[in-house]
This record gives sequence, structure tokens and C-alpha cells, in this order.
Amino acid sequence: MSEKNGQDISSPQEDVNAEAAGADTAAEPAFDIPDHLTDAALDGGKIKELAEARIKELEAQVEAEKERTLRIAADLENTRRRAEREKSEAARYGITNFARDLLSVADNFSRALELAPEDPAQMDADGFKGLINGMRMTEKELMTIFERHGIQRVSPAGEKFDPNIHQAIAQVPGNGEPKDHVVDVAAPGFTIGDRVIRAAMVTVSTGAGASTEG
Repeated sequence: MSEKNGQDISSPQEDVNAEAAGADTAAEPAFDIPDHLTDAALDGGKIKELAEARIKELEAQVEAEKERTLRIAADLENTRRRAEREKSEAARYGITNFARDLLSVADNFSRALELAPEDPAQMDADGFKGLINGMRMTEKELMTIFERHGIQRVSPAGEKFDPNIHQAIAQVPGNGEPKDHVVDVAAPGFTIGDRVIRAAMVTVSTGAGASTEG
């Protein structure tokens, strides 16, 4: 090594030797060595110290991942419980709007009953007519509420019997109705969307006496 202007100048051969020595040193440890450490500092104690530090670092990472996993598990459990609670509340309170709309119908029925005398014989013609009109208006309001909530009434008089939405309670000659057609509706049915709430109770024609024309 030569000295020029107060600075050390290494020969090319010395640089090669230094690089070779550095390569051998770098291959020995199984972990990263800080750049500021010299070969002299890489004794057994220092390597052990670095290894212990690296172990602590890895343990801290494992602990952090464990905590993160526990947090995720807790979040999933909270989500499950919240979904179950919302499902329960939907089943219990899902008809709140429908029930609220029905309150006016209940009020109208109550007012009609209050106006009606206890003895029907005491009601005059005008009073009876007013009661009937009030009940018809209440029924109309009820049907409007049903439609608002997707409920449709099924009253299939004269239609072909459909076992999906009709329930036959009897077969009758038919009074001219074709075979397997609805003669009379004992009780209307109701559907909501594609589901049948109650099948229509109907009598079905046997076809006896039905016209064979057309």
C-alpha cells in the first residue's frame, strides 16, 4: 500500500485480496451483518448477540401475526352475531310497515261496530245502508293495502282449475261450466309474489250439462 498526499492508495492486487476476504466472511453467518462491523468484531459473542436479536425480532413478528389473527377471528364472530341478530329482528319486525298500514282498517272496523246498535232490529234502513257502505269502503282500503305490499287476491270463478293456487272442496255438475273449471269460490286465495299464502277454496265442475259448442 502506498501513500500519496496523506491518503492511502491500495494496489489492484490488494483490492482483489480484500474482495476475496469479504466474500468469505459474508458466506459464514446465516443472517445479515451490519456494514459498520469489521472482521475483528465478528467474534462468537457478537454473532450470538446478533442471532438473539434476530430471534427476538422474529418472535415479535409471530406475536404480531397472532394478535392480528385473533382480531380477525373476533371481527368474524362479531359479524356472525350481528347477522344473526339482524335476521332475528327481520323475522320479528319485518311486517312493521304492513301492520302500521292495517291500523287504519282496524280503526274503521271499530268505528263501524261502535255505530251499530246492539240489537240489529233497532237499525233503520239508512243506518244499515251506511254500515254496509262503510264496510265496503273498509274492504276496499284493505285490498289497496294488500296490493301495496305485493299481496294479490285470487278469486278464480269461471277459470280452469289450477291445483297450484286452488283447492277443490267439492265437485258439482257445474251449471254449464266446462269440466275442471271453477264453479264457485267458497273463500278467495291470496298470493305474495310467486308464493301462495292461501289457496282459493273452490268447487269444481264435473262437466255435466256443459255446452259442447265451440
